[in-house]
Amino acid sequence: MNALGRSAVQVTGLGLGAAPLANLFTEVTDEQAYDTVDAAWRAGVRYFDTAPHYGLGLSERRLGAALREHPRAQYTVSTKAGRLLEPVDPQAGDDLANGFAVPATHRRVWDFSADGVRRSLEASLERLGLDRVDVVYLHDPDDHAEQAFREGYPALERLRSEGVVGAIGAGMNQAEMLTRFVRETDVDVVLCAGRYTLLDQRARAELLPAALERGVSVVVGGAFNSGLLADPRPGATYDYAQASPELLETALRMKAVADRHGVTLRAAALAFCAAHPAVASVLVGARSAAEVVDCAEQFAAPVPAALWEELRDAGLLPGEEPS
Repeated sequence: MNALGRSAVQVTGLGLGAAPLANLFTEVTDEQAYDTVDAAWRAGVRYFDTAPHYGLGLSERRLGAALREHPRAQYTVSTKAGRLLEPVDPQAGDDLANGFAVPATHRRVWDFSADGVRRSLEASLERLGLDRVDVVYLHDPDDHAEQAFREGYPALERLRSEGVVGAIGAGMNQAEMLTRFVRETDVDVVLCAGRYTLLDQRARAELLPAALERGVSVVVGGAFNSGLLADPRPGATYDYAQASPELLETALRMKAVADRHGVTLRAAALAFCAAHPAVASVLVGARSAAEVVDCAEQFAAPVPAALWEELRDAGLLPGEEPS
């Protein structure tokens, strides 16, 4: 287990991202969602991340139900604030425009105010069926920086000081504003999705060194860049859009190197993220027990240093890490 920053909250090196449990792009049954969480638990995963945004609350409801049979002290849950869910009347259509195959029963309202953060957390606890969560992240404040820093972050700091949550941070698909959170606030952790991978190392320049300097933990999401690094083939997705021919070629070259060293590209992708000393946990999104089992096996697989050397020699991996 790894501590998040200077907090008492601890996470496993591999965590489960629960967005796919909320019918991300295609439907997942309640039973499949339960089996996915159960498989993660049996594989030793004790860190679970969710958000109101995922399936208009479905991820939180399913995750909470699946974890209910386990002792609360034995696992860590993070959720997010920044989008309030307001009921829609009349209820019509679906939420596929936002990526989730669920009925559009609610609409998302951006709100990083202090009141919005507290209301969001209260609603999350109700959906999860929990009396507390361990970590709260400000979720995607890209276009709401002023309110997030002026109102949302201080609200999280108060919740932490009151003992309502154990650790606070921000979660985004970019590195630049997360670096600002690390440098200008007292966050315990930041969740950086898709920006520290074999194909995208934008977090390497400033975010990761700043986190190390300030004693802030980094949780890495999107290690496979939404699919390309899991299974590089024509039509594979990169950051939720079809990968370009150039990116596909790079991923296939990386896969060939991994093959030569007797490991999968998935194992290399996960090992790359986990190797940085600032990284406390790597989140993987899974929609089935089989996917969780595979991710756990790949995460545990040893990756030889010679693989990184060959990637660097081939111009496929900049920098010196991992060593």
